[in-house]
Amino acid sequence: MLLVKRKLKLETERLTLRPPIHGDFRAWAALRSDSAEFLVPWEPSWAADHLTRRSFTNRVYWAQRAVSNGSAIPLFLIRRTDEALVGAITLDNIRRGPAQAGTLGYWTGQPFARMGFMREAIGALVHHAYTKLDLSRIEAACLPENAPSRALLESAGFKYEGVAQSYLQIAGRWRTHVLYAALRSDRRGKTETG
Repeated sequence: MLLVKRKLKLETERLTLRPPIHGDFRAWAALRSDSAEFLVPWEPSWAADHLTRRSFTNRVYWAQRAVSNGSAIPLFLIRRTDEALVGAITLDNIRRGPAQAGTLGYWTGQPFARMGFMREAIGALVHHAYTKLDLSRIEAACLPENAPSRALLESAGFKYEGVAQSYLQIAGRWRTHVLYAALRSDRRGKTETG
């Protein structure tokens, strides 16, 4: 099994992608709080303590363990020009053996939406997953009505694969999602979306 180094850091044209650290708490809490109305419709329900320092500390410790044991790669998107936190991306549920796959999740703070930051981050993380982790398949899912997320995945080379009924609880309800995947050796061409 390939383990990811603790000092994981990916660079794009405008971003540094790195695991969260304790010092990110204020920027993270402010961005999540200020973007709540923008984010909540697309995410699992936030716990009552979601924006607390204690919850964030647990998040940082989980990220450290996940990177260390190779089960996930949770990264914050830091804009290089001013060190602003833009959002986060996670390659989670990394499966080895015959699967060699992982599941992609992401969020962007509202002030940074539709500026191409997440497209850069997805490109960097998928490249890392293929070249450094030897993964073959990266999966992602989003709500069918989330047109910006679907367009983002398609622009990043993900192909529509179908629908999963009651896939995740979003805003407290089991919701159907559309499924996408990017393959290291993809010969499928463009696929039709549902």
